[in-house]
Amino acid sequence: MKLQELNNSFTETNTELLLSIACLNPSKSFCAFSKDRLIRMAHLYPCDFTSVELKILDNQLKTYIMDMQSDSQFSLLKDIGHLAETMIQNKKDILYPLVFRLLKLALVLPVATAGVERVFSAMAIIKTRLRNRIGDQWMNDTLLAYIEKKILDCIENDVIVNLFQNMKTRRYKL
Repeated sequence: MKLQELNNSFTETNTELLLSIACLNPSKSFCAFSKDRLIRMAHLYPCDFTSVELKILDNQLKTYIMDMQSDSQFSLLKDIGHLAETMIQNKKDILYPLVFRLLKLALVLPVATAGVERVFSAMAIIKTRLRNRIGDQWMNDTLLAYIEKKILDCIENDVIVNLFQNMKTRRYKL
């Protein structure tokens, strides 16, 4: 029953992405590594990989896995965050730029997804509270203030009050 719910939560593309990201995991000497899955992951990002780069990536992945498994500095790593750091320290990001690009995409994906979900959640909260009483522009301004709350908390109220007090009148007599 739980497995069915999990399967329904993820699309086929999302499942493919998660399995591909798992292939980059350095734990247990890269036991989950799959060159074919990583190539398929690169195909999911056509703006990031040209057809020529995809062919080069195939060769880079072959060399990369042999290099990683034979290098003792990479054998004790447990997650892809530490893998990225160690690759940079050892200049492997320059040696395997396309593999490193895949690694960066894998690291950014969860953050980007959470950010989008947070924005839609904020929009739902505000829309529920205000319903259809407001216009699109006002709703947009309200959402922006709600989403960027941390930044706005740093601005002093006096600064905002002074800004409005110094504004010119915008209403004209007809």
